[in-house]
Amino acid sequence: MTTRLLQRQILPLDRDTDVMALYVDPEEARLDADKYQVGGNRAAKELNQAAIRQTTSTGASVHPDQIESRTALRVLQGQRLSFGTYFNAFPASYWRRWTHVTDVTLTVSVTGKGSSVTVYKSMANGRAQRVASATTDSEGSGRFTFELSLTPFVDGGWYWYDVVGGDEDAVVESAEWTADVPEELAEHGTTDIAITTILPDFCSKLLKQIGDDDDLAPYVDTVFVMDQGSKPVTGSEFFPAAEKALGDRLRVLVQGNLGGSGGYARGQLESLRKGTATYALMMDDDVVCEPEGIIRAVTFGDLAKRPTIVGGHMFSLYSRSRLHSFGEIIHPWRFWWMTPLDAYPEWDLAARNLRSARWLHKRQDVDFNGWFMCLIPRRVIDEIGLSLPLFIKWDDSEYGLRAKEHGFPTVTFPGAAVWHVPWSDKNDAVDWQAYFHHRNRLVAALLHSRYPRGGRMLRESVNHQIAHLVSMQYSTAELRLMAMEDVLAGPRGLHELLPHRLADVNAFRKQFSDAQLHADPDDFPPVRREKPPRKGKSDSEVPTRRSMLITAGLAPIRQLRPRRKLAAEFPEVELPAMDARWFRLARYDSAVVSMNDGTSAALYRRDPAHFRDLMRRTLAVHARFHREWDALSAEYRDALAEITSPEAWEETLRPWTESEE
Repeated sequence: MTTRLLQRQILPLDRDTDVMALYVDPEEARLDADKYQVGGNRAAKELNQAAIRQTTSTGASVHPDQIESRTALRVLQGQRLSFGTYFNAFPASYWRRWTHVTDVTLTVSVTGKGSSVTVYKSMANGRAQRVASATTDSEGSGRFTFELSLTPFVDGGWYWYDVVGGDEDAVVESAEWTADVPEELAEHGTTDIAITTILPDFCSKLLKQIGDDDDLAPYVDTVFVMDQGSKPVTGSEFFPAAEKALGDRLRVLVQGNLGGSGGYARGQLESLRKGTATYALMMDDDVVCEPEGIIRAVTFGDLAKRPTIVGGHMFSLYSRSRLHSFGEIIHPWRFWWMTPLDAYPEWDLAARNLRSARWLHKRQDVDFNGWFMCLIPRRVIDEIGLSLPLFIKWDDSEYGLRAKEHGFPTVTFPGAAVWHVPWSDKNDAVDWQAYFHHRNRLVAALLHSRYPRGGRMLRESVNHQIAHLVSMQYSTAELRLMAMEDVLAGPRGLHELLPHRLADVNAFRKQFSDAQLHADPDDFPPVRREKPPRKGKSDSEVPTRRSMLITAGLAPIRQLRPRRKLAAEFPEVELPAMDARWFRLARYDSAVVSMNDGTSAALYRRDPAHFRDLMRRTLAVHARFHREWDALSAEYRDALAEITSPEAWEETLRPWTESEE
């Protein structure tokens, strides 16, 4: 047997107070009021939300000057600090469930007279138990070792430690979690990192961050940058520093814009052909990473019982202590990605810490992990193939489902994370991405849904289409129909469409008013309407469920009536993005609607003739899917191995790979 380091105590070197709560916590643990359930239904979640409102942060803080180094922290005299945090608590249930590790050793080095270390563990329902404690000797120094079993962590739970400053300041010089493993697992693996970019500056800063970390260096084999932007990454003012930091480990591969799936497939292909790294790590270009998270992901992958995809979590780049989803599944009946029902889609760990939130202690088992940070073993790529040629959307989730069907699990691993622009700040269901959302979801369902005709998917597709139609979002409705027709054309057209479908989509949608964006509000005519709002009601009022059902029934009928005369020239209302819901838009014949990013707006106009045509085509194409689902599903499943093979991707990439020779 040999000893492997699983995890070490780390601190933010940039001393950013916005992320401090992810590393060390001065707050008390006040467990949720939810006694019996952990976020599993609406009532339980309401109890948790009530607990959050009643017990918010006390304002206690850790001063940046208390950080002595990457691994050392000063605890002031009489101060109690907990390392039961996202980056420093030990996710015991994940190690127990997925790896060969059965016992761990925690070693904490502390100086400071009268200072103490107390170790805790939690159960899956969040209840904490004291495990052991130790106090520094008369000389004021101590190196404490705690032998800890993983046996009690079947369903969830963490280990962590708190430190209290005694007669003088304590310095927690280091803390390490280690385990004895078989000799064949003594050496750590290495990873290639695949980054697809169209953002030269952001990407260059990320490359330098990776290259500058000396602890990470032994784990990184090659960093592949698939440069697909109009401005080369090598032209960034930050690129020379990145190139110097990474040296000969950096390879920039220039190719056409094949989307995320085309970029990551190239990285997977290069890693597979090179054959020197144990893993290939998919990583977005517009992230700030915690380099230690990459080391932890590799270590976890090394010690997993079977080849395992190891994903990281995503924190908001704009609110850096806010966690966006603790795990993702595909709802089997709806065939839609979602956070599990017993978890929250977002959680601010600075407002309510890990030790106080019951739901964070239950292990979350997932179907896939987003490719903003996702470590894939080379053996998995070799056996199940590369990404589907989907451009964007559903490539990562389909890959997770495909891996799962081949016996390779995905683990979204606590302690491995990046900071990224959160999905909640976008609305990509009504722009050019609507085509890829709908097409790729259908493709993934045809490949992996276990229900007849994809369960609820076709019904939900009709409902969404009608919602777009009554909202006057004709460009979105047209793109969704284009997507469905392309799916019906069969799987072998996916590679052929990849290089040019984005340009086709953008050129097509520009003809529609609702897709023509203007940054200046004065570009639109002034608001005028024939009649004032009924009883002076505001558009921002939240309708009752009854009124929404009535609107859903009557809105399609209203679309057949002639448009009001003034609406042909003037918008009847201006709606901010947050209020532009279908049940509001359905009342109007024209509206100026702002986009989610706040930079522009578009003019929506109701067109009864176009509505009739789109509705007719919508019903026809869905009827065809209903009839042909089984045959189409069989066609896609039969072609999957071929279209995700290295050979198929080599042919698609040939125009760019040949130019490199």
